[in-house]
Amino acid sequence: MDLKRLEVSRLFHRFAFGPRPGEFAAALKLGPANFKDSLLNPPLVDLGSQKEPIFSDLGPRPAANSLAVKEFSQSLRSQSKELTIWWLNQMVLTQKPLQEKMVWFWHGHWATSIGKVNYSLPMLKQNQTFRKYALGNFRDLSQVMLLDGALQIWLDGNENTLKAPNENLAREVMELFILGVDRYSEDDVKELSRALTGYQVVRSTGVVTLNQRRRDKNSVAILGKSTVMGAPDAIDHIVDQADCARFLAERLWYRFISSSENMPKDHPLVGALVDREISRGLKVLINSQDLSNPNNSIVKSPVEWFVSVCKALKLTPSKLESFTKLNNYLDKMAQIPFSPPNVGGWPTDEAWLSPASAQFRIAFATWLVKQADLSDIGSVTPEKRISYLADLLAVPEWTPRTSSALYDVRANLPRLVTLAICTPEYVVSQ
Repeated sequence: MDLKRLEVSRLFHRFAFGPRPGEFAAALKLGPANFKDSLLNPPLVDLGSQKEPIFSDLGPRPAANSLAVKEFSQSLRSQSKELTIWWLNQMVLTQKPLQEKMVWFWHGHWATSIGKVNYSLPMLKQNQTFRKYALGNFRDLSQVMLLDGALQIWLDGNENTLKAPNENLAREVMELFILGVDRYSEDDVKELSRALTGYQVVRSTGVVTLNQRRRDKNSVAILGKSTVMGAPDAIDHIVDQADCARFLAERLWYRFISSSENMPKDHPLVGALVDREISRGLKVLINSQDLSNPNNSIVKSPVEWFVSVCKALKLTPSKLESFTKLNNYLDKMAQIPFSPPNVGGWPTDEAWLSPASAQFRIAFATWLVKQADLSDIGSVTPEKRISYLADLLAVPEWTPRTSSALYDVRANLPRLVTLAICTPEYVVSQ
């Protein structure tokens, strides 16, 4: 295998949602080192950035049998649709793909679902936070996420009071957000839940306030430190732990390098995150030799696959013939933005490779290809279309079996492209 093609392919698919037509060939000419530099230093102005939606505060849900509840429900659905299509457009059209990929990463890391939050406004505010801190400092992000209304609703922060501490947020802060499994005790969770008491959220807006009457102001003992700690102090103390840098490194490795091969214990990514600077960690990861190791494969999630197809075929999500059909296809493939299945986020690898997923992907691909302009591919002679598609889709190489299958349908453009974007070589970032 051509390791240069492999490395550039992985850079595109893992850190940039795949290439647009011509970008893969251009990056190969540029060379991996220069292409990495362009990823890490994008244009200052993102000409592809989509205008964020503006949502009004819909207020509390009207009474079940009132005349207003129907209009309220329609507004909820309308805002949710607008929010989803806006972000999908942003993923496809942005000229800062690494930043957008990190927004997607943080959405899976601090996994929060509109299914429980209900309102789009708090979910939009959370996305704006991810966008602001995507490549910034993890300590700053953690402090802001403490006051994130959607996350507080999702993990029952409203129910965490002096008289009745709720451990949901504290447990996930320790296990899923900052430290990782087996790096804290049950007593640490109980004590942290006390430090996080007192926050209240307006569900419809996500505005968070601290009610001092509901807050536990007594001393707490968290990870070896006993003192009076407000929630920001507690978060700072947890982020200070050496395990935080290792956990962040593990999560970045798991989502960008391999979810099957363990990160080496002495990987320089851990040291790069000593100050919790995400951009510094990504620079080390992108410039490491891990991307040219053939063992480090990752399966594209359904949304990542969809976005990469849209980029390759010059499709804009909002211009597809039916949002309902788009949403249904993503739903069948078990991944819709703003709707992770649980606080642990979405699964990886084999979860996206079931026989049912393969059938749904083929149906989805057929629907997308019907709406694409295939004239550029059609202008290539049938015998050269297979190699043309490898460059268009940033596939390092086709296996003999795949090449044979594609060659058999080379004259049928829709069928050829549909099969190509459903091949193992494209679905899996090899």
